Amino acid sequence: MTSANEPAFGIYVHWPFCLSKCPYCDFNSHVRHGGVDEARFLRAFETEIATTAARTGPRTVTSVFLGGGTPSLMQPATVGGILDAIGRNWSVAPGAEVTLEANPTSVEATRFRGYRAAGVNRVSLGVQALDDAALKELGRLHTAQEALDAVAVARANFDRYSFDLIYARPRQSPQAWAEELQRAIAEAAEHLSLYQLTIEDDTPFAALHAAGRIATPDDDTARALFDVTQEICDRGGLPAYEVSNHARPGAECRHNLVYWRAHEYAGIGPGAHGRIDVGGVRRATATERRPEAWLSRVETGGHGLVVDDALTGEERGDEFLLMGLRLAEGIDPARYTSLTGRTLDPGRVAALASYGFVERGRDGVLRVTRAGFPVLDAVVADLAA
Repeated sequence: MTSANEPAFGIYVHWPFCLSKCPYCDFNSHVRHGGVDEARFLRAFETEIATTAARTGPRTVTSVFLGGGTPSLMQPATVGGILDAIGRNWSVAPGAEVTLEANPTSVEATRFRGYRAAGVNRVSLGVQALDDAALKELGRLHTAQEALDAVAVARANFDRYSFDLIYARPRQSPQAWAEELQRAIAEAAEHLSLYQLTIEDDTPFAALHAAGRIATPDDDTARALFDVTQEICDRGGLPAYEVSNHARPGAECRHNLVYWRAHEYAGIGPGAHGRIDVGGVRRATATERRPEAWLSRVETGGHGLVVDDALTGEERGDEFLLMGLRLAEGIDPARYTSLTGRTLDPGRVAALASYGFVERGRDGVLRVTRAGFPVLDAVVADLAA
């Protein structure tokens, strides 16, 4: 894993379209049965990239992440056009990580070869489960075998690939999850993202949950599922480097580390968020979420920004704690002080350490312990108070 203090600049590009809307998902994703004018969207991406680059000035891009939505619904030529636009407007570091998210239903070997030729060097697959009944309940359009076939296509085309699984699903036992996770590790080359199912507001799952038609595991079962996850991944050589992400040493997702280490990243596309430095000031940006409204804004004004706020030192410090303490590597308290002008409260740190939730290394780094990760939100809130 690269050093937390090494300069990094990431580009996040949001493709907002999906074949269907999953009932648990609150991401900015949309279904368009009439098709999407990719050429028009590509021109808008190119425009917003150029406008953003004019604001940031010269930067060296260390990672690109094409997320969504389902970016693997794009034609390889569209992906290539986006990456070419990034290369025209910023320098791109040799060996920069370029990740594309894909769903198993949109994986074709020919398309993956096209993505690789366009410049993608890492894919992240939304497998979500290796159980057909669970996949159906999650609203996924693929079977477990189709998911494994997609992983095989990724393995044949890319040196680096990852896939996601959702656990703490309704009625899921720790034993069943252990068996599923062991199957997943056997298929994973270097990286897994493992997320506990959460009921998000304004989703079909939220309505079902409120009506008592869907139940998530109780706190004790959820904790047992978390513990099983850590134990099996440790044993399989994919320890957690972040709360929900596991990798072989050196195979961490470099783009996501940009977020968690509070470095700069530009957000491009409908509903994309960014953190960029303009004139020495860190700015929080967000674009219009509705795809066609974003398209209109970019075509008339050069960008889709609806949020462009200067962050105070205190706000930057809070984000640094919120994101950085998710990492197993922890945070450097000196960087927190440089952002905020104040130090972390020694009394609060000592109290959390007495409960076994945090620890200070000999290098001075503050880390959340394995026992502290299940209560991470409370730990962060206490330190930020």
